[in-house]
Amino acid sequence: MASHVTADTLVIGGGIAGIVTALELLRAGKTVTLVDRDTPERLGGLALWAFGGMALVGTPLQRKMGIPDNPERALKDWISFGELDTSDEHSLAWARYYVENSCSEVYDWLKAEGIKFLPAVNWVERGRLGEGNSVPRYHIVFGTSRELTRTLISAMEDAAEGNRLTVLHQHSISSLESSDGRVTGAIGSNDKTGEPIHLTAQTVVVATGGINGNHQQTRANWPKDRPMPKTMLNGAHPYADGKLHHEVANKLGGNIVNAGEMWNYAAGFPHPYPHFKGHGLSTIPCKSALWLDHKGKRIGPEPLVTGFDTHWLCQRVAEQEKPWTWHLLNWRIAAKEFAISGAEHNHRIRDKQLIRFVFETLTGNHNLVKQMARESDDFLVADTLEELTGKMNALTRSHDVDPATLQATADAFDANFAAGSKLENDDQIRRILHARQWGPDKLRTCKPAPLQKKGAGPFIAVRMQLITRKSLGGLRTDLQSRALGPDNQPISGLYCVGEAAGFGGGGCNGKRSLEGTFLPGCILTARAAARSIVSST
Repeated sequence: MASHVTADTLVIGGGIAGIVTALELLRAGKTVTLVDRDTPERLGGLALWAFGGMALVGTPLQRKMGIPDNPERALKDWISFGELDTSDEHSLAWARYYVENSCSEVYDWLKAEGIKFLPAVNWVERGRLGEGNSVPRYHIVFGTSRELTRTLISAMEDAAEGNRLTVLHQHSISSLESSDGRVTGAIGSNDKTGEPIHLTAQTVVVATGGINGNHQQTRANWPKDRPMPKTMLNGAHPYADGKLHHEVANKLGGNIVNAGEMWNYAAGFPHPYPHFKGHGLSTIPCKSALWLDHKGKRIGPEPLVTGFDTHWLCQRVAEQEKPWTWHLLNWRIAAKEFAISGAEHNHRIRDKQLIRFVFETLTGNHNLVKQMARESDDFLVADTLEELTGKMNALTRSHDVDPATLQATADAFDANFAAGSKLENDDQIRRILHARQWGPDKLRTCKPAPLQKKGAGPFIAVRMQLITRKSLGGLRTDLQSRALGPDNQPISGLYCVGEAAGFGGGGCNGKRSLEGTFLPGCILTARAAARSIVSST
């Protein structure tokens, strides 16, 4: 016999969007049932493991750094870079809402919750032709997203006085229920015991993430006009499988839109100690590394350089003959530039060790480089390029890389420096010099120099693969985060927040994100849903 749980609102999904929704409802005096598929210590979903970067507009920190930003400027960048279809009224409305409210509803709200940001705004996704972020907007949570997640979980628990919160860990939802045209709850089960459970509520909030944790769904929705690699790593949450997307669409008439738009990363490698099958780590690629194809030739004619257009990088990597590429660099570059996205490998920021973080930024993060050289089969170190070639071929069990080819690749790049800086004529060098004009980027980007510079070794090659991350599309919603059904009318009693809603509207980012729009998008859509639920009940 199924157990029965009832509350004012049922929130399905324990990621940051679900947690914020529950928090705001509890503070408004509502009762909440929060259902999550993961274990108690992993409550928080992908946000628990994320780095914690946020694209925010017009903040006090930007003003302090002399960054002239405003919603009008940000929206222009957003539409241009994302190639956002301005006839998509709901996605456009959410894009506008984001740029107009990210400061007050995310930055100010989080500060009031006790969250702090690092005292520097970073400049990412500038666009290959300058059509991306026209100014720096990337704010980093001090403590990473893990601090953010745990702070908000604690706030949610504190707001649950009077036993108004029920959290069901390791429970799955199989179907939604409705009566007289209104969603009234869901049917699920305990994943440990198989016991069925019946959940009823006045409103239901879908906060189940995207589809990119399920590679079958990822491939099924991959745009037909874009190259798709033969293999990919998984950098999304393994429970982000899109099942409830289809439940809403097929049973309730909801609209899944922009399902093929994704925010993947071009430079991942297998996690040395994977948490799940296919688990990959996403690097923040070194700007000074040479990005090579499987034969050791530099990919061109336009070199691949991070920080300008991640979407384009993914397409270039996906179209390669084999599903991996190589980053060729030296220890000097790696110590200053190599980084892995997420909380797990950024423990100085995660653990709020500011002095140690500044020290390693200035002197080099040698510990991380040594750790990857020790733990990862895909992170190769050698004293000579010939020795490195042998290790690269041994890893791929091939003879793809000829030692003479790798040597010629390095020599061709180093020739730029033969006459000092006067005769440099390489687009990668130009992009590096441009990045170094902004102070925070200068701290993390090497001054251009020959790859074979004396004393800069040993040499390093990292085998990289495309890694899935976030869905940019999702269920269509309005500005109140109500799920929309036939004729774009709200489905009574049903809300959708976070990645499941394409971070608002069903795809407010378009084809590209300005980067860091995901955590704020979860918070904005969740708070909007909670306000609407409170005002309508």
